[in-house]
Amino acid sequence: MQRAERGRHILLCTLGASWGVIPEVLGFVAPDVLPLYARSPRRAEMEAQLRDNGLMPPDELWVLTTGGAKTAQSLEQLQAWWTLLGADMALRVWIADGTDQLATAHECKLLRELILRATLAAHDWAQGGQVLLSLAGGRKTMSADMQMAGTVLGAHAWLHVVGPEPLPQALAQRPEPALFAQPLPEDLAVAVMPVVVGRGQRDETLDVPIDGVRVDTEHFPLPLAQGVLRWSPPANASWLADELEHRQRQGAQLVRNYLSTVTSGDKLANWPGLLRLPPGVIDALRATRVGPQHERLLRALPKVDLHRHLGGCLDIAAQRRVGRAIWESLDADARAQALHEVTPLLKRGGDWPWNWPDLLRGDRRAALSAAILVHAEDALLEAALYGATRPRWALKRRHPAGFAAYERPGELSGSAVLGCAAALRPYAQEVVAAAAAEGLAAVELRGSPHKYAPHDPVAFVRDLHAALTAAGADVGCGSPPRVVGNATAAPALRVGFVWILDRRQPGRAKGVIEAAVQAQREFPGFMLGVDLAGDERTSEPEKWAQWFEPAFRECLFVTVHAGEDEPADNIWQAAYHLHADRIGHGLTLADNRRLMSRFRERGICLELCPTSNMEVVGFDDPQLNDSSLPAHMARQVVGSNVYPLREFLDAGLPLTLCTDNPGISRTTLANEYVVASRLTPGGLTLWEALTLMYQSFARSFLPAVDRQELMHAADAKIVAEVLRVAEVEPGLFAS
Repeated sequence: MQRAERGRHILLCTLGASWGVIPEVLGFVAPDVLPLYARSPRRAEMEAQLRDNGLMPPDELWVLTTGGAKTAQSLEQLQAWWTLLGADMALRVWIADGTDQLATAHECKLLRELILRATLAAHDWAQGGQVLLSLAGGRKTMSADMQMAGTVLGAHAWLHVVGPEPLPQALAQRPEPALFAQPLPEDLAVAVMPVVVGRGQRDETLDVPIDGVRVDTEHFPLPLAQGVLRWSPPANASWLADELEHRQRQGAQLVRNYLSTVTSGDKLANWPGLLRLPPGVIDALRATRVGPQHERLLRALPKVDLHRHLGGCLDIAAQRRVGRAIWESLDADARAQALHEVTPLLKRGGDWPWNWPDLLRGDRRAALSAAILVHAEDALLEAALYGATRPRWALKRRHPAGFAAYERPGELSGSAVLGCAAALRPYAQEVVAAAAAEGLAAVELRGSPHKYAPHDPVAFVRDLHAALTAAGADVGCGSPPRVVGNATAAPALRVGFVWILDRRQPGRAKGVIEAAVQAQREFPGFMLGVDLAGDERTSEPEKWAQWFEPAFRECLFVTVHAGEDEPADNIWQAAYHLHADRIGHGLTLADNRRLMSRFRERGICLELCPTSNMEVVGFDDPQLNDSSLPAHMARQVVGSNVYPLREFLDAGLPLTLCTDNPGISRTTLANEYVVASRLTPGGLTLWEALTLMYQSFARSFLPAVDRQELMHAADAKIVAEVLRVAEVEPGLFAS
């Protein structure tokens, strides 16, 4: 059978001697096509049923009937009525060849097979639209078979028609077609009441293949009727009725065997609730490649970002709002002086010198940054922050400024403003709002308090903790309950903090570690761990082990930026000298197979950040082509290097996807899954995306009790969202 466009709705009916029940049902579900009950005093009740059950008017009317003289007469009447109605929808009729009065077991089996195959075909043809089954019409065996078909194969609604006994003569006797092509008179309309009597849920065992056979239209086809079609099962064909009976007997065992088989090759744990989904939905998740069309779904799913820099997470609009708060905190003289100093830049247009951030250094850096953020036009800020580094691909390798080119869009955020007391509260509000909008359940922010408040960095952690709390986040340490406002409100975003040490400042290492330990003692549920970051070429991880000793003794978690584009030996040192629990990026790990194996065994997790990895290192990207790159770069794109995500997944390495600096890279965590799929040969499936989401919860540095609470809630929400999409947006899943 050819496929219909997505979202077609089908009304499936059976036809016996009383053909009038078909227009009685159609008039109920399609009042705009057939206003049969326009004069009925129970019209409002009918409309409420349609609304409460979410029923849509059908696009096609399918009719199943037997052969024989009586049904032939009914079919003639039905076709005459259809001609009078002039409805703009398809009428498709199947006649079970070799049947008449359903007087034999073989006749009953033939019609049952037609009903089952037609219901199966209707779901396939509808492509996510509604399939409505009418239990009115024909013999009782036909109604029973229709109900069984909906119970096993699914039905958005079962419909019936009830009325008084006896019916008015005009309805009980063979009515003329014209009677049902217009509104019924009130005395007849009041005698007919269509009702919704339930709905059917497809049996999940049908999606399990047995000996290569699935319950689908490929194995149990039904030709699409163009008008009227006489049908009988092909010679030697398997019977769908027999297959369904066999599956119902083996139901539970089939599902257990299926789940055992389908998950046997998985190397990383996934959400337990997914195994309660129907097999067809599981198959769809495992077959569907993540693409841009899934970004809304990915945003709706609960996620954790384990690698998000405090200084690089605000977009330009958010930076402006923080800048405005700083500006309003200044007195008139300070404003005038700051504006005077930045006016030469504001008047230059977009050709700012590369070293313009050096003009903002010193004690007045926040005021000068605020002056730019408040007074520069959007186009000027765009040019200053992004224009000089486009295209943002392989910047460390190809741009004269190296890694500094990647950091350029963050020059007016982070340490540029966080040293100002007026900045912290609005900054925290922007961080929390952005994370919540992305669908994050939790986020681990990381930053360098000793750069924001060099005289008392622990005080900065204290103030950040308070600012995040005021912004509605859950920061542990006896903060308010995780539900904000009332019992039906969404849980508060859980936020933790990781303190970054800069490789370029080994002289400050001892004092910074001591401050981090002090902060962890004061805020044990918020201050989670330490990180070593900065240009890997400036200092190897093993040289820092002596300073990390207090963090080890305090049992702080450790993550280390290593192997982004430097040798895998840096990753080895991070694991064996700094006892890293996670590695930031770790892209060169594939160069050391034994170390990869050890990471898998020890459960050391990699924090991959696809967009920033692209911007810093550069990887093969189908979206990059010669026309989008300068001439000198075009030859470097083809065959440069492949993003290692697939290699890491196949090796069973614990992995997460993170944003790194979402403001700098103009990304979201949902978008990172789309980018990762694009960079990965063969793509990333939705099942794999959910696996990575699970890993981000499981590998978080949050206290175990918080982590388990978050995971329990996320599991339930993910299952509910996947089921919702499978029902209302099935086109998002592979067919």
